Amino acid sequence: MKLDDIRRQYSQHGLERDMLADEPVVQFERWLQDAIDAKLSDPTAMTIATVDAQGQPSQRIVLLKNVDENGFVFYTNLESKKASDLAVNNKISLHFPWHFINRQVIVYGEAEPLPASTALKYFLSRPKESQLAAWASAQSRPISSRQALLEKFTEMKNRFKDGDISLPKFWGGYLVKPHKIEFWQGRENRLHDRFIYAKNDQQQWQVQRLNP
Repeated sequence: MKLDDIRRQYSQHGLERDMLADEPVVQFERWLQDAIDAKLSDPTAMTIATVDAQGQPSQRIVLLKNVDENGFVFYTNLESKKASDLAVNNKISLHFPWHFINRQVIVYGEAEPLPASTALKYFLSRPKESQLAAWASAQSRPISSRQALLEKFTEMKNRFKDGDISLPKFWGGYLVKPHKIEFWQGRENRLHDRFIYAKNDQQQWQVQRLNP
């Protein structure tokens, strides 16, 4: 398999400073809406990068569940690998790979746990099967077989068959508070447009163009 010749030319419209919003979350929401309007598969999917106590980075894909001026929200098992990493190092990076429209967004920040009341409100909005799956999966830990997982799922269905499904104590969410957000727009000849928002000492956003 020959990989070094696999490439494509980007020909999307350019990105200039005067096209950007003053606030990065406003700009993100514009681009997210563009991704939704373009009917991209999983436009809210983002790669989350964390680092464990030994300095080993790891990545996984989760879905963005909310974004506002406070930051970016996702939910997970609080005993998972990502949660274990964040317990020792709350620095985190999010990556939105909107390749079809030749765009990427990278978020750099710190993750903080959401209140249980916020997690409960979202948990109750999930489909019942997703709620049961949260109970059935000891996320990131070894399991003997898929059959064992399905049996655990059936066990949870029987456990909660007569009432509401409660919030597991090991399930919750995180708010990622950004201090840098980069917007990447693909251009011809690898001369891409890149702009990064970064907070200064007064916690105000400043914008710089980066080399591609």
